[in-house]
Amino acid sequence: MMLVSSLRRASHAPWFTSMVTVVLLVIMLLAGAAGYDGFLSPQVMLNLLIDNAFLLVVAIGMSFVILSGGIDLSVGSVLALTTMVAAFLLQHWHWPPLLVMVTVLLMGAGFGAAMGAMIHYFKLQAFIVTLAGMFLARGLCYLISIDSITIDDPFFTAMSQTRIEFAGLFISPSVVIALIVLAMAIWMAHGTRFGRAVYAIGGSESSAMLMGLPVARTKVLVYAFSGFCASVGGLLFSFYMLSGYGLHAQGVELDAIAAVVIGGTLLTGGYGYVAGTLTGVLILGVIQTLIAFDGSLSSWWTKIFIGALLFVFCVAQRIISLGALRGKPAGSAKAAPVGASAGFSKLS
Repeated sequence: MMLVSSLRRASHAPWFTSMVTVVLLVIMLLAGAAGYDGFLSPQVMLNLLIDNAFLLVVAIGMSFVILSGGIDLSVGSVLALTTMVAAFLLQHWHWPPLLVMVTVLLMGAGFGAAMGAMIHYFKLQAFIVTLAGMFLARGLCYLISIDSITIDDPFFTAMSQTRIEFAGLFISPSVVIALIVLAMAIWMAHGTRFGRAVYAIGGSESSAMLMGLPVARTKVLVYAFSGFCASVGGLLFSFYMLSGYGLHAQGVELDAIAAVVIGGTLLTGGYGYVAGTLTGVLILGVIQTLIAFDGSLSSWWTKIFIGALLFVFCVAQRIISLGALRGKPAGSAKAAPVGASAGFSKLS
């Protein structure tokens, strides 16, 4: 009984779902090590980051959107548009690489900010606005070119081929960039007023307004940051593929949402940790690696396993939410949803 009671109390803690994700990742790694020789070799683990650096950055931006209680379906298309614009400016207009990177980052942030403004000021559903943004960005790719544009710029080529070596192992510059973005995002979420406002809005937007928090500015900045991260991910994808193409990153927005949810962030907002997104991305990478090591399974099994995990985590999140609501006084359940408790605890 004491064990059951302890587990019930732990399930109400903000860190519980993220800890479950870490345990799941460890179990998957141990299962891979038991089934395949060399699975846990250091370079294989580093390859998880090399192959998924762009997804990690995109998922970081998605984490802030979901923590605020929203959703952003446009990130995959913004990523593809970034690769197309970068490739076109480099190959056809011969712009300097630094100017190209600044341009596409501003484009992504501006695209996200425009959607955030529409969502807040016109009281539109985030799903519909970002769905429109997804179609718009993907369509703009084909206005630039219906074909793939190969990138042969020396800087982009160097970023693609450079290896940062240490102790006989190596990583790519994209991994360093992704980890820097992750560190900055963790600080933003848990060490700034902006981050505390994001949690509060995700918990209860009306309560956040009554507290005097800058709801409008925060929501616009959240979507601007998501667009910025999508453009950073687009640059990393350009380094990875050395091309721009309208078909790049199809379905990445769903992978990013899956990584955030599996990482322990509630889809209702206000509850979760940005660091958990890294674990979610690693779990997706481990699933792909397990299938590659097996060799007999189709790549579509990746989607099947991810779908099953999402079902499990969504059900677990619902159970946690209902359990937290049952634990509240009778009059407080409607006034303060479960997500709000996590958000307001970070404000204190």
